[in-house]
Amino acid sequence: MSTRIVIDSACLNLPARSIKPGLAPSLLLRPCSLRCKAFSVFSPSQLGGNAASGIGSGRGPRVAKAVETVEPAAAAPPSSSIDAKAAPSQAYPFTEIEAKWQAFWEQNQTFRTPDQVDTSKPKYYVLDMFPYPSGAGLHVGHPEGYTATDILARYKRMRGFNVLHPMGWDAFGLPAEQYALQTGTHPAVTTARNVARFRQQLKALGFSYDWSRELSTTDPEYYRWTQWIFLKLYEKGLAYQAEVPVNWCPALGTVLANEEVIDGVSERGGHPVVRMPMKQWMLRITAYAERLLGDLDSLDWPDSIKDMQRNWIGKSEGAEVRFQLSAGPGASLPSGSSLTVFTTRPDTLFGATYLVVAPEHPLVAQLATPEQAAAVQAYVAAAARKSDLERTELQKEKTGVDTGNFAINPVTGEAVSVWVADYVLGSYGSGAIMAVPGHDVRDHEFAIRFGLPIKQVVAPDAGGEAQLPFTEPGVAVNSSTTELSIDGMATDAARASVVAWLEVTGAGSRQVNYKLRDWLFARQRYWGEPFPLVYPDGIDEAVPLPESALPLTLPDTDHFKPSGTPESPLAAISSWVNTVDPRDGVTPARRETSTMPQWAGSCWYYLRYISPRFGEALVDPSAEKYWMPVDLYVGGAEHAVLHLLYARFWHKVLYDLGVVSTPEPFHRLVSQGMILGEVEYTAYRDEASGKWTEEGTQGAVPVKVSEAEVDKRGDGYVLKSDPGVRVSARAHKMSKSRGNVINPDDVVEQFGADSLRLYEMFMGPLRDTKVWSTRGVEGVHRFLARVWRLFEGGVTEEAPTREQLRLLHQTIKKVGIETEELRFNTAIAAMMEFVNGVTKSWNNRPRAALEPFILLLSPYAPHVAEELWARSGHTSSIAYEPWPQPEEALLVVDTVNLPVQVNGKTRGTVQVAAAASQDDALAGALTNANVAKYTADKEIKKIIYVPGKILNLIVPGK
Repeated sequence: MSTRIVIDSACLNLPARSIKPGLAPSLLLRPCSLRCKAFSVFSPSQLGGNAASGIGSGRGPRVAKAVETVEPAAAAPPSSSIDAKAAPSQAYPFTEIEAKWQAFWEQNQTFRTPDQVDTSKPKYYVLDMFPYPSGAGLHVGHPEGYTATDILARYKRMRGFNVLHPMGWDAFGLPAEQYALQTGTHPAVTTARNVARFRQQLKALGFSYDWSRELSTTDPEYYRWTQWIFLKLYEKGLAYQAEVPVNWCPALGTVLANEEVIDGVSERGGHPVVRMPMKQWMLRITAYAERLLGDLDSLDWPDSIKDMQRNWIGKSEGAEVRFQLSAGPGASLPSGSSLTVFTTRPDTLFGATYLVVAPEHPLVAQLATPEQAAAVQAYVAAAARKSDLERTELQKEKTGVDTGNFAINPVTGEAVSVWVADYVLGSYGSGAIMAVPGHDVRDHEFAIRFGLPIKQVVAPDAGGEAQLPFTEPGVAVNSSTTELSIDGMATDAARASVVAWLEVTGAGSRQVNYKLRDWLFARQRYWGEPFPLVYPDGIDEAVPLPESALPLTLPDTDHFKPSGTPESPLAAISSWVNTVDPRDGVTPARRETSTMPQWAGSCWYYLRYISPRFGEALVDPSAEKYWMPVDLYVGGAEHAVLHLLYARFWHKVLYDLGVVSTPEPFHRLVSQGMILGEVEYTAYRDEASGKWTEEGTQGAVPVKVSEAEVDKRGDGYVLKSDPGVRVSARAHKMSKSRGNVINPDDVVEQFGADSLRLYEMFMGPLRDTKVWSTRGVEGVHRFLARVWRLFEGGVTEEAPTREQLRLLHQTIKKVGIETEELRFNTAIAAMMEFVNGVTKSWNNRPRAALEPFILLLSPYAPHVAEELWARSGHTSSIAYEPWPQPEEALLVVDTVNLPVQVNGKTRGTVQVAAAASQDDALAGALTNANVAKYTADKEIKKIIYVPGKILNLIVPGK
């Protein structure tokens, strides 16, 4: 069974279009470098071993990037599950140690960053993506990113940096409101309870957050400034109202973003969703499209994330072309009407044989002739029930309806039919396209389906034929009239000539277009930020509240149920809705009853952390200049586009307003990999006979088996009771429905927070997807117990040897480099090698050679490190102790154990100076009794010497 990884965009909650094209749906993994050749489930010898052998080979496992389902390589050992009822390990007293130091940190506010810091010192702003505090609490996947940022925060403090490491809550949104509807609990109550749960769990893991800066988007003193930002957007013309087609979900009583609709139903709850026009608040993010695109080059972000944003923005350079409409029989089009299309390939204008308009195009009703009106109307209604993703899938069968009208191709003068089809979106370009079926895949499929003309106007080379649709650049053919001829021109030159002709004749113009759409910024919900706007009687335009009236708070109510109409529950609270015009204080007015989306509060929270109690502005200007931009931002790849794009947009608006001093908010971005559940073992029975059968055969029913029931056999697994039955071994994304969610509370109770932190970092590279294994937790727990025993067994005051200091300083250098580069698994491996070396080779334990190791361990396992530091006689926290620096002189190797061969066979080793000459190496080798045995009384014909590596003596044979 080869190791396979199934890439599934749904597992990362990413839209399918965000998965890079060309990514193979299945990948073969090479085994990792460790002896067990496992994918990412570790053997006891790698993780824990025993007191004599230590842990692992010193290298963390390589784990390939994956999503959703992993089949481990055959040699992966069985995994085990956390037993929530198991007694805590007694390997070292972690329970009392962790409680002691968490209380100490809280009482002494050890990690509080002062409001006024010494700005002559370097700064490091390290940030986790804003968590949504759900009722389920954390699972073991959540602490992965939080542990990574905490290691960096602790490391940078020890390096002398001022560190800002805050935490807060993205607590508005649909889930809390839905829970309120189901239980009758006010969202504020639910949110407070969930926040308390999350906070307790995070503190139990020893994260060094500055809790004095804790904030929540639901705090009126926070969303006061969210409302202020909206007012500035409104003043700049970047917030406006428009009637747009939206995804309306009657059951949820709100508008959903395209990404919240899957296969025509809501992602949450699976309720039917319909497309309908609605007057909504929009943010003009498209005004910043070019800056959002161009500034990506300056960011230290993964290329994959930047590519997702580039694709989402979707810059296209081409031309707008105006087609004059030729009304069909009975059409209601005014004389002189035209239809404008956008195309990235104006060089193919000669091949445009029909036009297509989107179902939501404003001219659809007028375009339909009386004979076609009913069919067009029915088609438009059906399209309204589909998501944009469904409509644009390449694999789906093309559908459409002829409007009965025609348009005139401006370059050929030919009449071409006009169709309505849902593979064209009203939100892109002008909502209409010229169809060139000879050179576009979707247009070609549509033309074949409906018998429309297909022309070749581009060839691979002059006079060449092409298999249609030919979509590559080439040479223009069949593209000549008395008006314009581009025959024989290469694509770029032909494109330029056609655009120039369009502009001269007035038939079109050069155009840059973007796929990016303006941000639909309203939700018909109760649990969100109210808009600071009113509508005075007799006035259509909204009037903003003065800044002095902020925050506009939500009314206290128990009525959250949607009305069944596109109105927020707020609309039914007349005491809150009815107000007066703030300009005169007299004229009756009504408040805006939609609320802002959950994205609003999470767009700028990183700024409020800088000065969370500052009352004069959303951020203290002097503090902002020091702390921004965020130096390291860590979070899941599911936020690769929307959150990051929206936050960048708001930041650029604030930059233009002079509120912030940097054009970008997040300098460096890292997305941690997913942690999959433990390996599951499955055999298959025939449904009819009940006999064991092979996976994939007709009638095969899966039967879950325990690891105790399986054996490794050859390249896979088999049942112990029946070795002829093959067993599949897979790891899946953690989910309640699969029952494979690991609760970090259980891990902490049984093995301690330091063990959980250390294991999640040792599993593999931070960015890679990894498979949970409880045996791995047990392994790193044993490592920490060994560290404990190193000091518990007695530390001496005698001077360390040079070899002891060399091992220490090699470790200092390695751990420092790997921590700086976020290679936490290899940093931990280096610390394990150090402990192995001490255990195996040191006859004594000098304090000067052991105590600095506690400093290296402290960012990773802070509770154990604090306790060992205190037991070593120190009275202050280890958190601000200087990070040890390697002494280069101690890293130089003075002597080496040189292997000595005779006629290519190793006969012994000899210790010589690292820079020993050949004569010195030979003299030393001949003192070895075994070497002398094979060279005595023989002439050495040849000497092969590689300094520091090998000495080979060639002597005559018998």
